[in-house]
Parts: sequence; C-alpha cells; structure tokens
Amino acid sequence: MDTALMLSGIIGLGIAAQWLAWYLKQPSILFLLLTGIIIGPVLGYLNPNEMLGDLLFPFISLGVAVILFEGSLTLEFEEIKQHGTVVQKLVTLGVVITIGVVALSTYFLFDVDPLIALLFGALVCVTGPTVIIPLLRSVRPNKTISNILKWEGIIIDPIGAIAVVLVYEYIISEGKANGLLIFGEIVALGLILGMLGAWVLASLIKRHMLPEYLINVFTLSFVLLLFSVSNHIEHESGLLTVTVMGVALANWKDFPKDHILEFNESLTVLLISVLFIVLAARVELENLFSVGITGLILLGIVMFIARPLAVWASSLGSSLKLQEKLMISWIGPRGIVAAAISSLFAIKLQEYNIKGVELLVPLVFMVIIGTVTIQGLGAKVVARILGVREPASTGVLFIGSNPVALKIAKSLKDQGFEVIVADSVYTNIAKARMKGLRTYYGNPVSEHAESHLDLIGIGNLFAVHVDRELNMLSELHYRHEFGSKNIFRLKLKKEVQHTDNNKSLFNSHWLFGDNVTYAKLASMVSKKARIKVTNITNNYTYAHYKADNHQFVPLYTIDKDHILHVITNEFNDKIPAGRKLVSLVLEEEQLEEKSDSTSNIAFT
Repeated sequence: MDTALMLSGIIGLGIAAQWLAWYLKQPSILFLLLTGIIIGPVLGYLNPNEMLGDLLFPFISLGVAVILFEGSLTLEFEEIKQHGTVVQKLVTLGVVITIGVVALSTYFLFDVDPLIALLFGALVCVTGPTVIIPLLRSVRPNKTISNILKWEGIIIDPIGAIAVVLVYEYIISEGKANGLLIFGEIVALGLILGMLGAWVLASLIKRHMLPEYLINVFTLSFVLLLFSVSNHIEHESGLLTVTVMGVALANWKDFPKDHILEFNESLTVLLISVLFIVLAARVELENLFSVGITGLILLGIVMFIARPLAVWASSLGSSLKLQEKLMISWIGPRGIVAAAISSLFAIKLQEYNIKGVELLVPLVFMVIIGTVTIQGLGAKVVARILGVREPASTGVLFIGSNPVALKIAKSLKDQGFEVIVADSVYTNIAKARMKGLRTYYGNPVSEHAESHLDLIGIGNLFAVHVDRELNMLSELHYRHEFGSKNIFRLKLKKEVQHTDNNKSLFNSHWLFGDNVTYAKLASMVSKKARIKVTNITNNYTYAHYKADNHQFVPLYTIDKDHILHVITNEFNDKIPAGRKLVSLVLEEEQLEEKSDSTSNIAFT
C-alpha cells in the first residue's frame, strides 16, 4: 500500500466533499461520512487500521482534542444571557431532557449498559453551527426561529462537549476501585491544568512575549502538549483539560481569541475532512445494519419525542407561536462533535468490555445521517406548511458605510427590509449604529466575516464603497452566496468611461442606472436630498411622477408581495401600477436654497 498516495487521496476527497457541501449549501458532515463509508466498508479501498497502524489512535485523539478546544473557545457566558430565555433553556434544561429521554430509550430498546446509554444520550444532544447554519440559509424560516436555532447551535456545541466528556470520564473511573475518587481526581486535574494552561497562554500573548506570526501555531502546539501531559498524569483526562482551557480563554478579558479561531477554523476544515473520512471508513457495515428497525425507532424518538419535549419545556412562558415551536422542534440535526467523539470513545472503551459499546458508533452515525437527511430534505416543506418560511431572503448587505449607503440603507429598513452595513472604518460604523442599522465592523471579504457576518435573511448585495477594488472583490466573493442576479454595484466616477477587461468576471448590475454614480448621489445627499416614497397607480403613473419631480434618482420599487425590485442599468423607464417607488429626490426649494446660499457667499 502506498500510504502517501492514500493520505493525499483522502485529503483530496475530503476537500472535494467540503466543496460539494458549499456548492449545494448543505452540511459538509453528510458528504464526508458518506465518502468514508463508500471508500471504506463498501468498496474496500481504505482500511484505516491497516494504513495508520499504531498511529491511528493518537491521530484521532489529537484531532478530537483540537475540535473540542476550538468549540469550547466560542462559549462566552455573557453571550448565553444575551439571546433570550428560550435559548438559555434550550442549552440547559433542553440538554438535560434530551439526554434523559434518549438514554432511557436506548437502554430499554437495545439492553445496553446504563452508562453507555447515558453516553449516547449526551452525544446526540448536540446540534452545532456547522449543520444548522447551512440549513437555515436554505430553508429561510422567519427571524425568530432563525435566531433561536442559530444561537442554540453555537452555544450548545461546547456545552454538549463538556457533558459528553464528563460522562466518559465517569465511565472509565466507575469500573475501578474507588471509582468516584478517581472521577474526582480526573475532574480536578482537568480544571486545574485547564485553568493553568489558559493563564499561561493568555499571559504570554497579552504581554507580547510571542511574535505575531507564532501565536497561532504556538497555541496549537500548546493545546496538543497540554492534552498529552494531562493524559500522562491521569489517564484520559486530556479532553476535559483542553475543553476547560478553551472555555476559560473564551471568557478571559481582552484575550485575542478571534485570530486564533480564524487559524483553528482553517486547520479544523482540513482536520475534519480527513478525520471523518477515516472514522467513517472504520465503520463495519454489519454493525451499521445490525441496529435495524430498532435503530429507526430510536431515531424517531430522538427526532419526534426528545426534541419536541425539549423545545416545549424550554419555550414555556415565551411568546413563541405554535407553528414556531413546531418548526424549531423539526430542525435539530446532529453534527461534528457527536461523530468525532463517539468514534474516539468507542475505540477507548473497547478495553473495558462494557455491554453495548460496539453499538455506539453505528447508532451515532445513524442519528447524524438520519437527522441531517430527513430534516434537511423535509425542512422546506414543513416550513411552508406551517407558514413560517420567508418568501425569499430580501435583506441587503451594504459594502460601505458612507453617507450615500446610510441614506439608502435607512430607507430600506424603514420599508421593513433586513439591512446590514459592513465597513472596516469604525467612525463610519458608528454613524450607521446611530441610525439604528445592523452593522459588521471589519473587512466583509475576510475569513473573519465568513464566520462572524450573520447573513440569515440577507439575499442581496449593494457594493457602494468608495473603494472600487473592494466593491469588485465583494461582487466575486458573494456571487455564490446570493446569486449573480442579486449582486449590485454602484458606479464610481472613474468607472463611467471605463470598460472592464474582465466582463466575464464582472458582468455587474449597475445600481440605479447607467448614468448614476457615487459622486452624483453624494452631491444630492449633501444638498439635503430626501427619500420619497410614492405609490404608482393607474391614475398616477411613472410618467406623472417624472413630470412632478425634476431632479430625482429612482432607487427601487416594492411590489404588493413586499418583494424588492432594484432599479439598475436594465431599467426600461416603466414601473407597473401597484408598486411603491422609493427615490432620492432633490426638491425645488432645496435647489433654490442651495442657489441662494451660493449667491450670498459670492456677494460677501
């Protein structure tokens, strides 16, 4: 066997699966697991035990340690308080209910050891942002549902990981003499080493004792070293240690976690791509099929009993409607934490000869594939039946927070559209916030924006920055996300006579018409032009409107279904009756006022 060829092939297949998931806007875990199962037990091309030998277990262990550290680095306690009581209850009470219902069901259906049933319940209580967010963008549930599901996925990821690790630590200590004492030692060591590791790392970085280019790789090596040292001191305590360290750093004041997260997320994409294919390739088809009808019954309990019970209990006293509760109950796909940890723990628990441990991985994989597939395919239909699906993502992402952008963004918000204004200059963002607009402070085409810019409800891009290159980059960057027909760019003065050499790349829809530039709109805004909203009817047509308004720029129209229609260079100078026209208008008195002030200055 050519090991180098196999490893490079796995990496290639993993990245291809990630690309396919991005292209189809679906969770990547589904394609990775299916790839591993196909090239492993189905076709027999990949045998991880044979390929990696004694390195298999350390590779999986270190990979899971990095995934848990990255997940726990996102758990900010203040964040839990900021997203309403429903989210708070879902990640606390909801977790307990899910674990309890699933654990009891597994115990009675499969007659496994109670601790294995408890571990399985803890594993499948976690959803996670990597599976939730692509689903939300595809399904488009209303804002209330989207926000609850999104923040539940982000916050429950590390909380569920902690629960799983604690159950596992109890299992490995329970079979020994003084089991509770050993469990206490493991937890104490994890807490002490994790907090100590967080203090050391935070101190080194905050005191600038590490050069900028070494911070990310130093953090990675430090996490892996601490994990191994902890395991060496007390068997199997490493996962708890790195999880505690991640949570501590997430809540450490002024710790620059965003830069570390960006690096770790890039590394995790590669790590997950390889790890999940390897893990799926180890699954034995006999075990996968052995769960049979009983396994499908358990999947039904997870989806249709445990999840709704958790949602209903968590939403008591809230303003959620029945349809919203049902939709939240439907969406609960399991993801990365469950797949990674179950496979690792299944390997580690084999030596303990616990009843039912061989069913752990097949059951987890069945729940992951079942929930992602069934809920993913059925979510649009369910949302449509319940009437909680938005007709389209009609919100607008503005690139640039200049006076022109703010004027148009405020008009859209006033008309009931979601708006986000993105800019890397803080004073510009501050002005947007003063107008009550949602903002993103940073580069909208950066890796940071990929993970922090919330695009749920956003379906259009208005590139109105004064930096032409940033506008063009934004057009390319968001074309797949929004579709080329929903990408719009405002001409700058130098682009009026400019012909793009890359027309195939930049077949831009010019905002508000061919002859409208940023300079023209900025001049009108400076002259105190105002936003004017007018209903176009059979009795008052667009021709009448033009006769009544001598200096104006039509911006967009809104039809009776509240669909946004942007005025572009393809505008045919006709607006159907029944639409609402929104324009930037310079009134006659404003023109006269400007003329008078100019005369006074000249006279003086």
